[in-house]
Amino acid sequence: MTARVAVLGGAGFLGSHLCDRLVARGDAVVCVDDFSTGRRANVAHLVGHPSFSLVEADVSRSLPVEGTLDAICHLASPASPPDYLARPLATLAVGSEGTRLGLELAEQCGARFLLASTSEVYGDPAVHPQPESYWGNVNPVGPRSVYDEAKRFAEALTLAHHRVRGTDVGVVRIFNTYGPRLRADDGRVVSNFLAQALRGEPLTVYGDGSQTRSLCYVEDEIGGLLAMLDAPVTGPVNIGNPDEHTVLELAREVIELTGSSSTIVHRPLPADDPVRRRPDITLARQLLGWEPTTPLAVGLARTAEALAAEQGPGGGPEEGAVHG
Repeated sequence: MTARVAVLGGAGFLGSHLCDRLVARGDAVVCVDDFSTGRRANVAHLVGHPSFSLVEADVSRSLPVEGTLDAICHLASPASPPDYLARPLATLAVGSEGTRLGLELAEQCGARFLLASTSEVYGDPAVHPQPESYWGNVNPVGPRSVYDEAKRFAEALTLAHHRVRGTDVGVVRIFNTYGPRLRADDGRVVSNFLAQALRGEPLTVYGDGSQTRSLCYVEDEIGGLLAMLDAPVTGPVNIGNPDEHTVLELAREVIELTGSSSTIVHRPLPADDPVRRRPDITLARQLLGWEPTTPLAVGLARTAEALAAEQGPGGGPEEGAVHG
């Protein structure tokens, strides 16, 4: 049966891929975005499709979606460190008021509400790998707290709505994701390294590069979100790839993949940058039958090809970007 799904933040990196998959499987999609960090180009190919409509709105202020809905997917938020550090108040607003408005609309429509939370709720984790039962180690007043705490509050609000009003909800905690449509200036580690390597610039490694990231290819990540959307599971559930790499290993792999002449330079580690990050995906396997399948080398090659196709002169990453 065809469902009608609103994707908040639907023109963003993850949101646009989710719109693609929903339309492809026959659902009707309402994409809501204010284009503060999302890009029109990400959904331009869907405009005019009979199963796709676009609403330009800041979901922390209003959610002008008419008609009934079967599901609401809340992916609206700046997600890369340069974006949320540049928009601290907007990030807090979309995590609080944006979540509240989305939940109220879901309640009105009898729709399922899927919250895209983040591994950042674990902060700089003292438990490794991170299971959903871990409460996290977050600095509530540091510069990154605007994103971390916005998502932690969004989770609390979503679960409270579920307990008090019976709203059908699901919470996923997304770990580092990469793939086509990741902006060259996004500021996360994969886009940083690929953009720099493609331009022949030195790859910027923060700290000594021993910190780790677990990277999930976007097609796998969206598969996990859809599995959660369709399952009678509340969560939270980690959706990420447990294949862990140091940042320095990743930098060397990118240089080899691209055949770049780039060298590696080191810069001071940003405040509150997590040292290790790896999901425990036992629940995702048990409850959703989901796990990632795309090898890092394959995903990086696809991402590099897409970035090279769109990156023109001056298209490298912004100065001051961090690993995310």
